[in-house]
Amino acid sequence: MILICISIFLVSLAFLLLWGNKTKAKKLPPGPKGLPILGSLLKLGANPHRDLHQLSQKYGPIMHLRLGLIPTIVVSSPQAAELFLKTHDLVFASRPPHLAAKIISWDQRNLSFGEYGSYWRNMRKMCTLELLSHAKINSFKTMREQELDLLIMFLKANDGTKVDLSAKVSTLAADMSCRMVLGKKYIDKDLDEKGFKAVMQEGMHLAATPNIGDYIPYVGSLDLQGLTRRMKAIGKIFDDFFEKIIDEHIQSDYKDDKNKDFVDVMLGFLGTQESEYRIERPNIKAILLDMLAGSMDTSATAIEWAISELIKNPIVMKKVQNELETVVGMKRKVEESDLEKLEYLDMAIKESLRLHPVIFSIPKKARVIVNSWSVMRDPNAWTDPEMFWPERFEESNIDVRGRDFQLIPFGSGRRGCPGLQLGLTVIRLVVAQLVHCFDWKLPNHMLPSDLDMTEEFGLTMPRANHLTAIPTYRLSG
Repeated sequence: MILICISIFLVSLAFLLLWGNKTKAKKLPPGPKGLPILGSLLKLGANPHRDLHQLSQKYGPIMHLRLGLIPTIVVSSPQAAELFLKTHDLVFASRPPHLAAKIISWDQRNLSFGEYGSYWRNMRKMCTLELLSHAKINSFKTMREQELDLLIMFLKANDGTKVDLSAKVSTLAADMSCRMVLGKKYIDKDLDEKGFKAVMQEGMHLAATPNIGDYIPYVGSLDLQGLTRRMKAIGKIFDDFFEKIIDEHIQSDYKDDKNKDFVDVMLGFLGTQESEYRIERPNIKAILLDMLAGSMDTSATAIEWAISELIKNPIVMKKVQNELETVVGMKRKVEESDLEKLEYLDMAIKESLRLHPVIFSIPKKARVIVNSWSVMRDPNAWTDPEMFWPERFEESNIDVRGRDFQLIPFGSGRRGCPGLQLGLTVIRLVVAQLVHCFDWKLPNHMLPSDLDMTEEFGLTMPRANHLTAIPTYRLSG
């Protein structure tokens, strides 16, 4: 064991000296010097986005640091983000080798971590045109209404009783996602005894956790953090589940175009030489995981945070409810056709997405981390950036779709979220319905100002603790 450690040290030292000689002459952005071999890895704790934000306050909006042996650029302002995500978008459009994605996402065949090139472009085109088109999103409108009605019925039946709203929103998002992506709902144990949400969250957490094997590659096989073992376990759960899903769809009766789910659409391209997509089973599984995780985890997280902020800010909550009373009335629930008229609701959701971005963006081989959490708290771009204040968007054209770099909760450029429109539709509808149908108060006489808003780090950043609240039905119909 001692000989192994000495060997690792000597190889590391030789590599470091060679690397240092190559980079010494280069003019790099400011940043912490870091330790030999480890670089600045030890500066990243349980919440790397906050740690990087603190470092950027000292070293600036374009910061260089070494994570292990990997040179890394951290971007923390809207102007810097625009440089990397728009001006030089093509240069930084790829993804570096990433162990979690290789193990969990079938050798990085997914959109989130796939290497930029013809395969990635074709897969994104397929997802955008065949799976996430306006017509396809509209085809699931009735399904969304049905699943949301089930949640409203449950909450109405528990009027005046404390409910775990995080758990209920998570179940709603999972059910919607499964029906849209897989064709039907699956109960928790169909995926694993841990349940859908827990397995998805662990996969997202493993993908985001700084892995020493990615930053000091030649020690990766030692699995010093135990991450590889956990990745393989989660990867097998996903592989077994999606194999079963694909087999079920192949064996099922023919469906017309109107009733095809995402699996049916992709199976139509399976093995064909006529289509530009030319996909096989591993590609389908990787895209399915992307779609399921993207539509399920990000939507649930965004809804949780929006409701949390509204409960914590009763004046804003009342303004949203007053708008809903005016536009929708008190005799019926919100419909998707109402959403475009709900301007203040839209401002409140924008503000929640600004404070609680649902994507941690990591865009060529010198890694670039666009810390969207930090970008959207830049005091040069926002007045009172830590304050929840939807009115900042009044008479403002700032949008969440990636063209305004001070507000990029869904990313921007080539690697921006392709499911943005679907996500926004679900978030707006669910938040509007929960706020319109119910008044909310916190249990145990807790004041709104006392609500814990701590986040948990991951590719999405959900609440660290579940949101529990007491609903009171407020409609007359």
